[in-house]
This record gives sequence, C-alpha cells and structure tokens, in this order.
Amino acid sequence: MDAIPERILTINLIFSTAVFYIGARIYVLPKVGELSPRAILIPILILHSLRHLGLMFLARGATYPGMPLQFAYPAAIGDLFTAVLAFVGIFAVAGNREGSRFLVWLFNIVGTTDLLLAITLATIYGAPAFMGAAYWIPAFWVPALLVSHYVVFVVMLAGRRAQIHEAFRRRIDASGSPRVPRAGAA
Repeated sequence: MDAIPERILTINLIFSTAVFYIGARIYVLPKVGELSPRAILIPILILHSLRHLGLMFLARGATYPGMPLQFAYPAAIGDLFTAVLAFVGIFAVAGNREGSRFLVWLFNIVGTTDLLLAITLATIYGAPAFMGAAYWIPAFWVPALLVSHYVVFVVMLAGRRAQIHEAFRRRIDASGSPRVPRAGAA
C-alpha cells in the first residue's frame, strides 16, 4: 500500500508530460515550418529563464526536512545555470547575435541533461517524499520544461535540415543531376 503514494509523483510527471506534449503537437510543432525559429525559441527561452525557481529545493519551508542534498543541490544549481543560459539566450536570439545558435544548443543540452539528472537523482535518493510545497515543480513544471526542450531540438534540427537541403540544391546543375565534387574540392 505504501508503494502507491510513492508513485503518485511519477504518475503526475508522466501524465503532465503527455498533456504538454499533446499541446505542443497540436499547437506548436505544426508551426515549425511556418514560423521563424526566433518566434518559437524566444518564448521558450523566457519560460526557462524562470528556472531559478528550482532553488526552491534548497529553501526552508518549501521542502520537508530531510530533503536529500544529493538531489537538491544538483537540481537547484542545474536549474539556476540553465536559467542564466536561457536569459542570455533571449537577448542573443532576439538580437540575432553571432553565436546565438551555439548558445541555444548549449542551453538545450545543459537544460535537458539537468532535468534528466534531477529525475534520476530524485528517484535514487527518494526525494519525492520530501518535496513539500515544491511538489509542483516535478509534477507540473518539469513536464512543461521537458516538452519545451523537445520543441527546441525540433526547431534547431529543422533549421539544420533546411541548410543541408539548400546546400544540396545548390549542387544540382541545370540538367538536374547532382554535381559530384572533385577530390580536394568542397
């Protein structure tokens, strides 16, 4: 019987992730080809700029005494670092700054890794029993963040596919056959 309450957070996380994915699948992903990457990425970066809220895992009153520090510190610091990357990314993407693509990739890889690590550490160290008021973070916030990271991967890879396709099209000569580069030529 005790196993059921311990699984509630897992059920919340999975179900919320499915709900956010359905929302992204219906409203965001079909627009990837129509909207500019900037139009999709900036709202996501703004959302992730709020990940400083992960510091709540270190705040008295937000969690129950006994919160495993092996989970709390990496989760909180990872969220803060990701929030800073996202915040800087807003200005880089909005200003079409050089290096913005790299910054978005860095943000997305670090942020995704942070979430997956936090979920793993929470499971290993039994953190769900100590969530207290911070329960909403893994039940609601983490699923939204996971799905938005997925959307960023889709946007970034769609842009790369378009670049590859355009480069290939440039290699097609007037006869419609691909030009084979000579040895040593690009």
